[in-house]
Order: sequence, then structure tokens, then C-alpha cells
Amino acid sequence: MIEPSSLSSSEKRRVGRKIDVTITYLEQTARPILPTPVRPPGKIAIMRAENPPVAFYRYLYRLIGDPHYWMSRRRLGDAELAQIICDPKVYVFVLYVGGVPAGMGEIDLRTDEAAELKFFGVAPGYHGKGLGRFFLTHVIDLAWSLGPKKLRLETCTLDHPAALPLYQKLGFTVFDQQSGQVDLLDA
Repeated sequence: MIEPSSLSSSEKRRVGRKIDVTITYLEQTARPILPTPVRPPGKIAIMRAENPPVAFYRYLYRLIGDPHYWMSRRRLGDAELAQIICDPKVYVFVLYVGGVPAGMGEIDLRTDEAAELKFFGVAPGYHGKGLGRFFLTHVIDLAWSLGPKKLRLETCTLDHPAALPLYQKLGFTVFDQQSGQVDLLDA
């Protein structure tokens, strides 16, 4: 087994085989009381992309997800993807820094069981600036303001190493873990 954390991004792209990953499922069963996050310096805005064009969504998804091998939405056709992201129960929030898209958080309320934070991340050029914690705190608050019974998400060992600890610091608890594989030929 190749450990994903031992590979650089360029090495991952050259491997050409499947690697094992651990998928961790987390949830909040009640709205957490979180401290107000420190606002990073600069011009920052969080906006909902209402009925986002597929091309814009794909741009965000690739910008934020490619380093972590997000694949599920890349495999969808435009019509199928548009049906998801333009559903009134799907909320795509975009973090802008200096007017430039720097992060995305997608909340899916299409099931009654729980709201899901389907995709969340900050673009590579914006890591280490406090933007992830700031943005995630606001996305969690936005998700709970929509009235779900629970808020769930999943992360894996290909995601940013700070993702799982940050989710836990902000009140998510692990309820399951599973093993899986990612085919690096697809990435």
C-alpha cells in the first residue's frame, strides 16, 4: 500500500494505480456554540452562488478538489450536474478573497435525515492564512440556520491534513470509518 501522505502531488499523478484511503464520516447532532472566528486580513466575502453555471461550478470544484482527487462530480454530465447544483435544497457558498474565488462549501439538504456538507475546501494559494477555519465556521452556521436535524460530512486521507482535526475542533464527531481506494489513473 502506498501512503497518500508520502506522495507529492506530482508523484500522485505519475503513480498510475489505486491507492488505499481511509474515509472518515463525521456529524454534529446539535448546533455547536462556536466562538466568532478571527477574520483574516483583506477583503473577504462569502456569497451563495444561486443556480451557478456548470462551468463556474466545475472551475471551483477542480481548483479546490484536484489536489485532493475529488472525482465524483467530474464524472457527471453537465445536465446531471446542473440538476444537483441548481436544486433549491443545494447551497453552494463561495469564499472570495480580494474579489477572487478562494474556497467553496456545498450544503445538501435533499434528504430529511441530515444536511450534508458535501464539498468544502480552500484553494491551494490560500492555505495557512486562517481562511479555512473562518470559512468553515460560517458554513456550519449557515447550514444550521437552514434547520436540519443533523449536519454530516466525510473526509479521507487524501484531503488536506488539517481537515479532520479542524472538523473535530469545530464540533464534529466521528461516527464511522471505512477503507476505500482511489484510482490515480482517473485523477
